[in-house]
Amino acid sequence: MSLSPPTLAVILAGGLSRRMGGNDKALLFLAGRTLLEHATERLAPQCVGVILSANGDPSRFKGMQLPVVADSLADHPGPLAGILAALDWAATHRPDIAAVLSVPADTPFMPKDLVKRLHEACRESRKPIACAASGSQTHFAVGLWPVSLRHDLRHSLVENGVRSIRDWISRHDHAETSWPVAPIDPFFNINTPEDLAHAETLAHQEVAE
Repeated sequence: MSLSPPTLAVILAGGLSRRMGGNDKALLFLAGRTLLEHATERLAPQCVGVILSANGDPSRFKGMQLPVVADSLADHPGPLAGILAALDWAATHRPDIAAVLSVPADTPFMPKDLVKRLHEACRESRKPIACAASGSQTHFAVGLWPVSLRHDLRHSLVENGVRSIRDWISRHDHAETSWPVAPIDPFFNINTPEDLAHAETLAHQEVAE
């Protein structure tokens, strides 16, 4: 277990996955396991708990034995709604936790020091939010979010119509911490069947190293 402050992880699986034929990307198989299993295995040693942000029938995820948290806002407003649902869940069920880590379900190679380094970025910069980056790209959906910002986030979604994580985070002080993209970009995400095929190659490469 990491020595970082107690952190809850939320795996964001609420998207419509149009480029994957509308199927649940979290349940796609990579190297013999679902993407959801890959994400959970990466996060569980780093966090005090893992929950899943997903809409629709939660029974399709029953094999994972994770709490499934649906959006509290209608019409699938995007990953910010999933982050909001996770912050609200933490405030109600884990009031001892001050921050929630969000990660997309389609990112199977996340670094094993993700939580530690995001907390370090917040601490060293004295900023409340930290996001991950690799190479020159910021991954706004991979972030550490204070539970205390849930009211501000709800107001931004409901009253201001904000839908982009980038747009919301621009209103707050935030830090970034970056990982190298070689030999494998830890934030490689799977959006298409071609991406999934490439991820199979990367998974075998990772095992070999």
